[in-house]
Amino acid sequence: MQFHQIEELPVEEQILVKAAIKATDNSYAKYSHFHVGAALLLEDGSIVTGANQENAAYPSGLCAERSAIFAAQSQHPEFSIKTIAIAARNDDGFTRQPISPCGACRQVMMEMEDRYKSDVRVLLYGVEGVYAIRSIKDLLPISFVDDCMR
Repeated sequence: MQFHQIEELPVEEQILVKAAIKATDNSYAKYSHFHVGAALLLEDGSIVTGANQENAAYPSGLCAERSAIFAAQSQHPEFSIKTIAIAARNDDGFTRQPISPCGACRQVMMEMEDRYKSDVRVLLYGVEGVYAIRSIKDLLPISFVDDCMR
């Protein structure tokens, strides 16, 4: 894992982080007031975004990461995910430190790596900087994927 200032990232990744930041505007966080945005860079160069969606029946909501991944899989199943960027803010603004995905999101992201047999780079944004992680495997090293069921 590396820690960078956003302007130290390659331009393509800066654009993706900014898309995740912008995606927080599409969050529906009426209860937690914690707005999360995710942006995916697909192998064809397109960007797909998602935002967390809460519901009074809490299990009915969805995290930003899975929102973006499921949208990408619905619209572009032929393209793997190259990179995911994640940003979050609360009523005081964007988080100082980068946030990391929950366990359910890590599992879904891991399955995308397994499905396409290619690493997904992870960019976690915070006001103080961006964590750049080589692969979902670095966030979920002992994972449950198809090979585990054989």
